Amino acid sequence: MKRLATNFSLLATGGVLAAAACNQGGARESRDGGHSGSTARAAWDSTAWRAPNIADLPDDSLGNAVRRGFALVTATAESLSRFVGSNLNCTSCHLDQGRRGTAAPLTGVFARYPRYIDRSGAVASIEDRVNYCMTRSLAGSKLPNDSREMQDIVAYLAFMAKGVPIGAHLPIEGMPAMPKAVGDTTRGAGVYAAACARCHGADGAGMAKVPAIWGPRSFSVGASMARQERAASFIRHNMPFDKPGTLTDSEAYDVAAYITSKPRPDLPEKARDWPLGGAPADVPYDTKGHTAFRPPPLLPRKNPADAVVSAPRPVSTSSAPRSER
Repeated sequence: MKRLATNFSLLATGGVLAAAACNQGGARESRDGGHSGSTARAAWDSTAWRAPNIADLPDDSLGNAVRRGFALVTATAESLSRFVGSNLNCTSCHLDQGRRGTAAPLTGVFARYPRYIDRSGAVASIEDRVNYCMTRSLAGSKLPNDSREMQDIVAYLAFMAKGVPIGAHLPIEGMPAMPKAVGDTTRGAGVYAAACARCHGADGAGMAKVPAIWGPRSFSVGASMARQERAASFIRHNMPFDKPGTLTDSEAYDVAAYITSKPRPDLPEKARDWPLGGAPADVPYDTKGHTAFRPPPLLPRKNPADAVVSAPRPVSTSSAPRSER
């Protein structure tokens, strides 16, 4: 095995994320780790931070892992066809190699995991977060946590957080919130035909490298993009691809309403999302205390058992090594 030629740190500040005790009420759960690294965060200037350049990676084992991870997130459907059910790549949503601020950037994400996620009602690892994307946005199957491919993707995410202290935030994260509104599917069909169909096709199936936005090869009903407000934000700030920002808020909502009304892959066990309640109003399926908002027709999934990312479970005494029994 090739030795590391250069010892470089993916993160400037190390530390251990403290997991908060479970709060059954859910509303007061912290989404981040504990106070580890708070001194480093206080001295860190997030506005001056810049994402690292992959061209500056050293020619060593870790650098090669990051490069492989980069290749996987930019060509996911082709590189991991056994695990991807759609024709989307990670960078179909995380645009510009995960660097675009209005498209759920991957920059700094690694530094904020493990973290509590209210949708799952549990603290999730960075590998869990990758698998949420694999099973929901890519409508595929879980990638084994101990696989080289998973660790290469994690290496790329760590690289994209180089220099970000543990638990720190960047000025731009996620996608911009949209003003409250509800789209109209009839108007949306017209906007789609005029502004979107030339790339995504009249049937929403995509063309060449352009991803499908409905149908069996698109994202699942459990993806954030299947929510009307989240889809509207992505459309408003990033689409059309060659003229981003040219649609109005109303047009973006209308297109989002049209797209999210179309058939798409189901997500097994989706009713278990938001187990403590509190689902956003536009979630298109029933969960605890929530009635589905404009649910679309659902298409069956292949290997549905492999599409479930379970919350961490305690080690049982029955599974302990013989020496410990």
